[in-house]
Amino acid sequence: MSKDCGNHGGGGGGGTVSRICGAIIGFIIIVLITIFLVWVILQPTKPRFILQDATVYAFNLSQPNLLTSNFQITIASRNRNSRIGIYYDRLHVYATYRNQQITLRTAIPPTYQGHKEDNVWSPFVYGNSVPIAPFNAVALGDEQNRGFVTLIIRADGRVRWKVGTLITGKYHLLVRCLAYINLADKAAGVHVGENAVKYMLVNKCSVNV
Repeated sequence: MSKDCGNHGGGGGGGTVSRICGAIIGFIIIVLITIFLVWVILQPTKPRFILQDATVYAFNLSQPNLLTSNFQITIASRNRNSRIGIYYDRLHVYATYRNQQITLRTAIPPTYQGHKEDNVWSPFVYGNSVPIAPFNAVALGDEQNRGFVTLIIRADGRVRWKVGTLITGKYHLLVRCLAYINLADKAAGVHVGENAVKYMLVNKCSVNV
């Protein structure tokens, strides 16, 4: 005898099973409709990210086209939703130059961000003797000679939304922050220790979810 909900015989047991199956399917449909309506009504807003500062410990381009860099950056995130929480299940931060990754990825510990809540992270991002594409090395050398280097600090990860007791599936989070660093004028920053300089940036980042 088939175990499908609609294929039982005409006995009373089959009718009971059909009603149970119908109730389960109806419950699932109601839950899905409820989640959809809550999602549409609340209209979750993407978190806001701001790159606050960057402390440069090392930034050296050597031959043949090898870059050694070490930064500590400060990124602030704000959940702008008043009724929706955000789970940051995975978040990696790294630096790029002209779309080429120049540092290793640094992991941010998983965290939950409540309604209208702020989080601030200060990870180190670094790379030792990273090979740079020849055309990027030429452009980077020119920028260094002029004293200004333009980098992109990226955060890449997975987030989930929490609405009441409901938690959504995972969404891809991509953050891009412009870092325009004046390496030529160390007076533009604050000296930290003997060789490091901290530059205040306060740049709003682009966020895609």
